[in-house]
This record gives sequence, C-alpha cells and structure tokens, in this order.
Amino acid sequence: MSADSSADEVWRAMAAVVFDNRDAWRRGVVEHTGLPFSRIRVLRRLAKRDMTAKEIADAATMDAPATSVAINDLEERGLVVREAHPTNRRFKVVSLTDEGRRIVASIDGLDDPAPAVFAALNHSELNTLQSILAKLASD
Repeated sequence: MSADSSADEVWRAMAAVVFDNRDAWRRGVVEHTGLPFSRIRVLRRLAKRDMTAKEIADAATMDAPATSVAINDLEERGLVVREAHPTNRRFKVVSLTDEGRRIVASIDGLDDPAPAVFAALNHSELNTLQSILAKLASD
C-alpha cells in the first residue's frame, strides 16, 4: 500500500468519525442562533476573510442560487454587508457586520464535547492524536 493510499484511508476514516458524530453540535448551533446551518457555513467562512459570492459558493460547496439566497437572508438579518469590489466593480465583496462577528464568536463558544467514541482512546492515544492534529494544523 502506498503512502498516498494509506493517507486517503486515514482521511476517510477521520472524516467519517467527525461526520457521524457532529449532529448534536449542529443542532445546538441551529437552536442557539436560530439560523439554518447553511447560513452558519457561510458565516464561518466569512469569519476567515471577506469573499465574493462565487468564493462563498466554492468554499461552502453551495450552488450559485443557494448562495444568493443565503447571502440575501444574512444581509436582511444584518449579519453581512455587500460592498463594491475594490478592483472589479462587476463583483460585490461580502463581509461580516459586527453582529455577524458576534454570532460567529458565540458559535465558537458553544460546548462541543468529544463524542462517546473517543472513550475508546486512552490518555496516551489522545495525546498522540492531539500531537498529530497539531502537526497537520501547522502545515
């Protein structure tokens, strides 16, 4: 087995653990904010940097119509603003308002405990996993 195929298998396994155990957190975020999760995905991406609608669509894996609906909704709620692109007037740049930043910060502050499957790991294994994830995050 090549290193690439091994990395692919590890990635799929890691993604499955996260996807299979993230529903409670997602429900909590929706309940806390009153926003559909598709809007949360947009807000979290905009927290990293301002983007055009096309960039948001790509980053949030949404189609163009869904992205427009999401941006319109967030703008009506006062969570984002659209402004002319500084170098290309054909585009608008979407950015968070102060209230949008507050919502993102409140999401980041929500409790997100490890799922029960992590009980299968002992302290040493958790430390090893944390070290590996820290290494991946620094690249």
